[in-house]
Amino acid sequence: MADVSVDDLFDAAVRIQLLERSIVVSFDADNTIRIKFPITRRFAEFLGVPHYLILRSFALMEQEDLVTKAERAGIVTTGKGSQKMIGLMRERYQKEAEGILGKVIFEELLKKTM
Repeated sequence: MADVSVDDLFDAAVRIQLLERSIVVSFDADNTIRIKFPITRRFAEFLGVPHYLILRSFALMEQEDLVTKAERAGIVTTGKGSQKMIGLMRERYQKEAEGILGKVIFEELLKKTM
């Protein structure tokens, strides 16, 4: 079975967040925007793939500096990962993301990440 692509994982992350109506955004001391990813087991369930494939794909995303493990927070995006995720929301799911975050907050996230 093939690994899950980075693009597929980011798309699944956004779809899971929209489905669960929960997008957790935080800001580091240096104003880096971080977006919390669903847990890896949720990805495996959502995509219908074995958990070990998700773990391998997340290791690749860490190597590409798209996500990082945050103490007591789970997996969160890096600045580069936040750009990718917010861009994906804008391109494919803007109406739904604005419905959860609000138009003003979504526009501010776009400004800060693009």
